[in-house]
This record gives sequence, C-alpha cells and structure tokens, in this order.
Amino acid sequence: MVTSFNKKWLVPFALLMLVSIMGVFAPPSTPLVQGGPINTGDVAWMLAASGLVLFMTPGLAFFYGGMVRRQNVISTMLQSFIAMGVISVLWVMVGFSMCFGESIGGVIGNPMTFFMFHHVGGATHPALSPTIPLVLFAMFQLKFAIITPALITGSFAERVRFSSYLLFICLFCLFIYAPLAHWTWHPDGFLRKWGVLDFAGGTVVHMSAGFAALAGALVLGRRKVHVNSEQHSPANIPFVLLGTGMLWFGWFGFNAGSALAANETAAMAFTTTNTASGAAALAWVFFDGMRGRKPSAIGACIGAVVGLVAITPAAGYVSVGASILIGAMAAVVSNIAVYFKSQSRLDDTLDVFPCHGIGGAFGMLATGVFASGVGLMTGQTQTFLMHLAALAIVGTFSFGGSFILYKVVDMIVPLRVSEDQEAQGLDMSQHGETMFEAEESLVEKARALVAEESVA
Repeated sequence: MVTSFNKKWLVPFALLMLVSIMGVFAPPSTPLVQGGPINTGDVAWMLAASGLVLFMTPGLAFFYGGMVRRQNVISTMLQSFIAMGVISVLWVMVGFSMCFGESIGGVIGNPMTFFMFHHVGGATHPALSPTIPLVLFAMFQLKFAIITPALITGSFAERVRFSSYLLFICLFCLFIYAPLAHWTWHPDGFLRKWGVLDFAGGTVVHMSAGFAALAGALVLGRRKVHVNSEQHSPANIPFVLLGTGMLWFGWFGFNAGSALAANETAAMAFTTTNTASGAAALAWVFFDGMRGRKPSAIGACIGAVVGLVAITPAAGYVSVGASILIGAMAAVVSNIAVYFKSQSRLDDTLDVFPCHGIGGAFGMLATGVFASGVGLMTGQTQTFLMHLAALAIVGTFSFGGSFILYKVVDMIVPLRVSEDQEAQGLDMSQHGETMFEAEESLVEKARALVAEESVA
C-alpha cells in the first residue's frame, strides 16, 4: 500500500517503463555484417570470463564496504550493486553502440548502429568478435562498463546523495566511458590507430575511474570527520579480505578474457595477472614494514588490487618476469601516492585516485616500456611516446569531463547530503537500513535496563 508519493522518483521510473516498451517493439537482431564460423571453445571460455568480470563488482562492494565507517556499509555496497542494473539497461539501449558502433571520426560510435541491441545477435562479427557471437562480446564488454563507475564511488563515499549518484553514472557511461572505449578498443578509434596498447582496461577503466574520482573528491569536498582529523576505523576488515579475493578471482576473466579466445594469449594474461598481484601485495606489506608500520590485512589487500590494476593494460603484452616488476613497482608508487594524499586536504575517502588513477597510469607507461617487440626495452620508442600522449589526453579528458558532469548533476540534484545526514550515516539517511539493527537493539535494551536500575 502506498503511504506517500515522492515525485522525484517519477522521472527515472517513467524512463525505465519507456525503455521497456521500446524493447518489446525493437526489431529482430539480424546481423549487420556476417563473420566467420563460431568457435565453441572460445564461446565457452568467454561465457565464463564474462561471469568472472561481473563477479568483480560484488567483490568491489565488499572491498569498499569493509573500509568505510560502520554507518555507511550498506550504502557503499549498494552503489556498486546498483551499477549492475543501471548500466545494464543503458548498455543495451545505446551504450554498446556508442562504444563499438560505426565510428564517427574515430571519436565515438554511432548511437544508432546497435541501438536497443539491433544487429547484436548470435552471429560473429569480423572486426569485433571473429569467433564468438557478437552478443557475447557485447555482454563481456558490458561488465567493464559496469565496474568502472562503481570504482569511482570510493572517492566520495560517506557523503554522496544516492539519487544524484544514479544520474552521474548514467552521464559518465555515455560521455566519458563510451568515448574512451571507442578511442582505445574500436578498430577505428584514434588511440588504437596511434598504436596505444590497452589489453584489458588500464586506460579505459582504471585511469578514467581514478581521474573521475579525483574530480569527485574535489567537487564534493571534505567530510566533517576529515576536516576534524578524526580517526577512520574500517567497519569490517574481513569484508575487505573477502572482496579482495573476489576481485583477484574475477580479474582472471577481466584480463585473460580480453584475449577474446581460449588461446596462448589468454593463458599468458592469466599468468601475468596472478604474478603481478602477488608481487604487489608483498611489496606493499614490505614497504610498509620499512616505514615502521605493522604488516596489515588492509595493506596486503590494497597492494594486491594495485598490482591487478597496473598489469591490466599490459597483461597480454609482457613477459611473466616483467609482470613481477610491474606489480612490485606499482605498489611502491601507489603507496607513496597514498601517503602524500594523506598529508593533503584532499578527501578521497578510499584512495581511489592514488590506487586506480596512479596505478593505471603507471601500468600504461609500463606497457610502453615492456611490451614484447614494441616496448622501450626492445629499443622501440614509438609505442612509449604514444602512451605518454595518451596519458595526457585520457587524464585531462577524464578529469575535466567528469568535473563538468559533477557540476551539471549538482545543479539538477544536489550531490552532497546534508551535514545531519552525513553524521547519521548514509545507510539510514539514504536507505533507511543498517547492518547493525540487532546489535543496536540490544544496546538500547541494555541502556534501558541500566536506567531502570539506577532509578530504582
């Protein structure tokens, strides 16, 4: 039974219903161009890889959810989960087409090429998916589009309004992620034609999320607890460990799946991914120890994730030996970046920019150094120089474009919650839920008993 009517949710509900009706009347998905025969082994692997990449988003939810304060766990985790719904619908409607549709000047895909998944079906595509159905390629790429805005949430955790976040991730997907994916992964994208190498998303996913996170932290400003220099106590460190394990496991689909086939490249990407992450986890813990800190679970987890971030653009292009150095050095660089961030006034709640922005940029440059046959280590300079140029372009575009989007969203729906809502915690103020209801109930009963005894 409806007890009240909140008209602010009318527009998104109406849009969803409109898209639903459009979907019913969408034409059959006949192939735009006919590719070669389907390879069932590749199909089986890519189905598994797509599931692994999606599994990373709940992993990210646990990873971030364990690190925030206890009154913001549910809201932080929900921001990752809701991206699976929002981006999935947006992707089918127009997102995939803007990433991989007919190229418009190497900058963006034609939104109408695959609008509502028209021409996206069970046939292969000669340029995008030569041995697997185009619809499987589209779903694999969807999982990357889902986790990218979810990564950003760690920067403005504990202070963002849920409704404004929903609007932002829609705009980010269309105006930041889609162009970057087109530039880098579409056969006619201008960065790809320059020779820029991004095997699985160090540029498209991690740099874009990291620089958007920096913009978000600046636009939303500092939390009250950050201004007051209050101690930040993670809500649940076992959640962080669980999330890291889920991310590490899912990352095999993220990187090895980007070979788009069950072949030797996938096997090599699988191996370099695991090795870089292990080396980075150790490097982070050992570097902390050198600085007089105790080896911590959170440090090992952050290090492992930084290693995964850094090896992502290089996974299928570098040797296993190089992956050890990439992981270890990325952990040191990001660790130092986290330290300097902690000495500044920047309130990037969960260090998204130092870990994903800096880690992704380091991995991108390392790819230009160590890529087999074309890297700086082999005496070739072209790829490295193109990566330097791409770093400047992607960083500027992601930061500047996201900064503008935050401002636009803030004019439509205020981005930041009120001070009272922030103090109460987003779990209760935004969602009316808490993961500690039973515990709080017991505490209240205990207080009532103590009060009764004191009166008696």
